[in-house]
Amino acid sequence: MTTPPGTGSGPASGATPGAKQAVPSGVHPVSTSRVLLVEDEPALAELARLYLERDGHRVDVVADSDAALAALDRRDHDLVLLDIGLPGSVDGIEVCRRMRAGDDWTPVIFVTARDDEVDRIVGLELGADDYVTKPYSPRELASRVRALLRRQQRAAESARDRPRTLAVGALVLETDTRRGRLHDRPLPLTTTEFDLLAHLMARPGRVYTRGELLMAVWDYPADDPTRTVDVHIAQLRAKLGDDSPIRTVRGVGYSVERP
Repeated sequence: MTTPPGTGSGPASGATPGAKQAVPSGVHPVSTSRVLLVEDEPALAELARLYLERDGHRVDVVADSDAALAALDRRDHDLVLLDIGLPGSVDGIEVCRRMRAGDDWTPVIFVTARDDEVDRIVGLELGADDYVTKPYSPRELASRVRALLRRQQRAAESARDRPRTLAVGALVLETDTRRGRLHDRPLPLTTTEFDLLAHLMARPGRVYTRGELLMAVWDYPADDPTRTVDVHIAQLRAKLGDDSPIRTVRGVGYSVERP
């Protein structure tokens, strides 16, 4: 793939041309994925880019929503890091909304400045795969990216070991094509939503703790303080409505129950 002008591994917007940046050390590149980093703070964008490139990713950096939409039209990125509070004609939430409306299900990690924006993401059913809140550690951000991309690869490999179809009531998941159906109608699901739902549906009645789900679905430590499990359960329930088979076991976790 040819890197578009003004993007890629060159200095982020606002960086001093020719200035040497301290490249993080300690980890060798392990990936060749292409990441779109949408961030309007030059210093933050540059630091995030350095950590992502250390992991072997090709990184395209854009600083506003209009440039992000233009880059997304090419559909040649494996993951999008999307700040919500962006300059431009629309904000990051609308960028994601347009992606999903155009049937673009490239994994998205939202970067938010406030915890209440996480609730807004859920309420709008945007289908984010994960989120981080500012201020964040660039090392943590790179770890989230690695985990999500690794999970995509693992999901594709594990589909061979699962039944081709998982069904609970009117809800059906086709694990080979990674498509969902509800009452024989298409059910759009993000990568993470599909993986979480498939994990729960593979063993109906089995109660999973948040820590177990974090390890199995997100590849995060069990004691990670993130709210991402609860956020994604809420997203799934919003999409499934009254047909949702997901049950909360207070003080323990979640399960899928047959009707």
